[in-house]
Amino acid sequence: MIDIDPSLTGRLSFKPDPAAVLTKPPLPPGRHALGIAEIRDAFLYVPDGIDPAVPVPLVVLFHGAGGSARRIMPVLEEHAERHRFLLLGPQSLLPTWDIVIGGSGPDRERLELALAEVAARYRLDPTHIGFAGHSDGGSMSLTMGLTNGGFVTHIMAMSAGFMAVLMPEGEPRVFIAHGAADEQLPVATSGRANATRLKEAGYDVTYLEFNGPHAVQPTIAGIAVRFFVRDLLGV
Repeated sequence: MIDIDPSLTGRLSFKPDPAAVLTKPPLPPGRHALGIAEIRDAFLYVPDGIDPAVPVPLVVLFHGAGGSARRIMPVLEEHAERHRFLLLGPQSLLPTWDIVIGGSGPDRERLELALAEVAARYRLDPTHIGFAGHSDGGSMSLTMGLTNGGFVTHIMAMSAGFMAVLMPEGEPRVFIAHGAADEQLPVATSGRANATRLKEAGYDVTYLEFNGPHAVQPTIAGIAVRFFVRDLLGV
């Protein structure tokens, strides 16, 4: 039997620890560059009134191909403010994520650094760690979320094309939304196929098909957030 380095499959060594000693000060409310990279740094949005000593939910939001954290984070920042969760926006080193180009390398390493930077400043709620994204970012959320289901509790994939999971872990809950009129990633071979595959594998999957194209839909993003926070709201 050949032993495979788990990091090559996208497995992260990061684990949230709500009892961890914080080694860095919290950041003021708003969006901040984390300083983990000189090129295409990661960003963190901090809602007003967050107590760093109290475990807080975290959503990691992956941008689409050719995109950036600055472009996609506003889609969820208002929701982060309302529902009081941290919003982390990593960025691919190249125009899209390395899992799309082939393999798991620099983007996984940069994500690891970004998560560690957030955990140094805030205690994270281990029951609410979500990976979300649109298009290639949705594929990234599925792939990395299912590979790291040991700590990722929720996956919110919007208009995702595929998932490349070699070593699944845990049982994260999955939300998949896809436009019936998607002209780039046909719903039959992406959204529907991904949802069916995961349901057959025993995952708890919520699938939403909407009448729309391949574009970020604010209404759908709001539904995805409600999927993430609904047990916190007691519904």
